[in-house]
Amino acid sequence: MTQNPLFATYARADLAFVHGEGAWLTTEDNRRFLDFAAGVAVNSLGHGHPHLVATLKEQADKLWHVSNLYDSPGQRKLGERLCAATFAEKVFFTNSGAESLECAIKTARHYHFANGEEERFNILTFDGAFHGRTLATIAAGGQAKYLEGFGPKAAGFENLADTDIELVKKSVDETTAAILIEPIQGEGGIREIDPSFLKALRALCDETGTLLIFDEVQTGVGRTGKLFAYEWAGIEPDIMAIAKGIGGGFPLGACLATAKVAESMVPGTHGSTYGGNPLATAVGNAVLDVVLEDGFLQQVQATGLLLKQKLAALADSHPDLVEMVRGEGLLLGLKCKMAPAGLLAKVREHGLLTVPAGDNVLRLLPPLTIGREEIDFAISALDAALNEVRDDMSKADRNEQ
Repeated sequence: MTQNPLFATYARADLAFVHGEGAWLTTEDNRRFLDFAAGVAVNSLGHGHPHLVATLKEQADKLWHVSNLYDSPGQRKLGERLCAATFAEKVFFTNSGAESLECAIKTARHYHFANGEEERFNILTFDGAFHGRTLATIAAGGQAKYLEGFGPKAAGFENLADTDIELVKKSVDETTAAILIEPIQGEGGIREIDPSFLKALRALCDETGTLLIFDEVQTGVGRTGKLFAYEWAGIEPDIMAIAKGIGGGFPLGACLATAKVAESMVPGTHGSTYGGNPLATAVGNAVLDVVLEDGFLQQVQATGLLLKQKLAALADSHPDLVEMVRGEGLLLGLKCKMAPAGLLAKVREHGLLTVPAGDNVLRLLPPLTIGREEIDFAISALDAALNEVRDDMSKADRNEQ
């Protein structure tokens, strides 16, 4: 047998997909699966979306890459559109969520440095957070399982045990540069952060001169039914990191900020060879063409509510296995009463792809274009899988007796 040349950093399923259309994927042996993983919230418009495909092909015939040493019309256009649709006034383009978070962290620290407060470099984060896989972002997340084996934890990050505003107030001091938070923790288990807490963070940051950073890598670009999840709380961050859905499957991310915060990021302070190249920004603009269409986000909200209601009914019919349904829009999760690995495998056997998360949660992240028939298929697959998990657990109990 030929040795696999790839790093063994993924516990890959024995599936090899060769074609996708809409919410469906087909393997090389011609099996079809309904994709409720969407590349971990990446394929926001599903697979093979006609507008994205046509845009990519058209741009590929023109220009792929020239670097950021020159002006880029497509990049400027995408930046203008993101600023017009959000709180932001400035954008830095990246290739991934972790890169967007790195830029956000550097921007926050350099803002204080440029204002004569170089002692303000510490970033407060929260238990259960996931901000990426770089040395800085695993330090920001603070989870031991990701930190182990990579040397000393990068300095300048303090992970708080709870989303308690009094705890945050006690933790903010003269070294605090920013507070970094996901409005809904994705990897942490689709754990929603109370909007009142986010409002209290905004007020605290205004009072203390601390910057508020939102990690919307997973929650952004329509995933929760708003263009960005911060809108649900009725407040705005100073900096926001995005990726995943903005590229619709093409590697693209961005760090968005107010002009005041971004003004210290001058030539030499940050850079990216590939970030925001013509191919990526062409696709990003195509994604916005669709997501910003009248009625699109309202449809995501309606579809998300339908799916959540059906999941709630499913949870009610399996109270011994499912504790609750979490999430907003089409960022949803089943909080299970056992590790979800067995359920994940069972639903796959029924032709449904899902994603595990922390806190015993099975994530459901379908394309934002998902339809009612596909939702019914997913619910049927989940119901059958839960019944099989129950049967397996009963057999195991009998064997132990």
